[in-house]
Amino acid sequence: MFRTPGYLASGYELGWMQSLPQLRPTPGSLDSRRLEERPGQMPNSLYLAGGRAPTTFSALVLWPDGPQLCRLNDRGQLEDLLSQRVPIWLRVSGMGQPHLIREALELCRIPAVFSPLVLDTPQSTRVDSMGDVIAVVLHRLRFSRDPLNLVSDQVSMLLTHNCLISIEEAPSGDPFASLTDWLMQKSPVAAAEDLDDLLHYMVDNILDGIFPMLEQMANRLDDLEEAALRDPRPRVLTRAYQLRTNLRRIRQQLWPLRHQILLFLRQNQPVMGPDGLQGFQEMAQNVEQIFESCEILRHQCDAVTEAHMASTGNRMNQIMKTLTIVSTIFAPLTFIAGIYGMNFDNMPELHWRYGYIASLLLMGTIATMQAIYLWRRGWFEDWTAPRR
Repeated sequence: MFRTPGYLASGYELGWMQSLPQLRPTPGSLDSRRLEERPGQMPNSLYLAGGRAPTTFSALVLWPDGPQLCRLNDRGQLEDLLSQRVPIWLRVSGMGQPHLIREALELCRIPAVFSPLVLDTPQSTRVDSMGDVIAVVLHRLRFSRDPLNLVSDQVSMLLTHNCLISIEEAPSGDPFASLTDWLMQKSPVAAAEDLDDLLHYMVDNILDGIFPMLEQMANRLDDLEEAALRDPRPRVLTRAYQLRTNLRRIRQQLWPLRHQILLFLRQNQPVMGPDGLQGFQEMAQNVEQIFESCEILRHQCDAVTEAHMASTGNRMNQIMKTLTIVSTIFAPLTFIAGIYGMNFDNMPELHWRYGYIASLLLMGTIATMQAIYLWRRGWFEDWTAPRR
């Protein structure tokens, strides 16, 4: 593969490494900011790989006569491509061998200060730049099988002159397959000035995947709201809380982008052309739209909770009303039974032959009259029954 730990740099590499400008970023601006926990569950591919998938390299070379996709099996192939000064999209899948990724970044003349940003996982969402290098770190969010189970993997992108690098934490077969097909069929052929467009297309591809997720969550919330009104069970509230947690995680990923993209647009990066800057402006609008949609769905989660609480309160009121009806009917019956349950010798009805039957008829008559009265007042109507 690329370089072993005992590898010595050649004279050619030492020459261009010494020729790099000594860049000094603002203290703390490019520090690694790892998240306390992953925004969602780990993909199955990373579970099978023990947490980190093996690293593989491929390159989409933008030759003047047309793009060419090739797999890189050793360090020499990448060196040959870079020595020809041809625009290249270096695609890295898996982060199981971080030392190989660092070597590739050195060959592409990426300052070492960017390595922690793209190799530390899970990294906070960010858009940073220094000199002629732009770094974007995002999390590709998706659902496993159900909108309740959120899955995420980190995707990092680096852009410099004549080189675009994408690093995917979880292998996805052909990285950015739709973008690759578009490049292979693009006319006229893509060139170096199109690399900044590719960067924002990649970011848009990741952000656009959030819209179908929000649509699924909206449909699920509609079903939960109807279920909360029909049959408010505890699992309805549990699922609403799970969806709210997923929304919070999505919002946490978008929150840094709202400020960082606007700050990036004010920096006038020399690597970005007019079309690329226009793409980032549209990206900022997409972020705002997604964020607003998350806010709307968050309020819908509150509506599900309120509907559940209201339905539960109605059920409790129905229970209390039923108990009140029973108590109202049996209170006078208990009073009559209490009177004739006293053992006094001078009670006139004590030795009456028809006293027992008369007391039962009296209690039945009183219970019937009370039931009719309460029924006419609407007390027997069930306001918590499921409605179709």
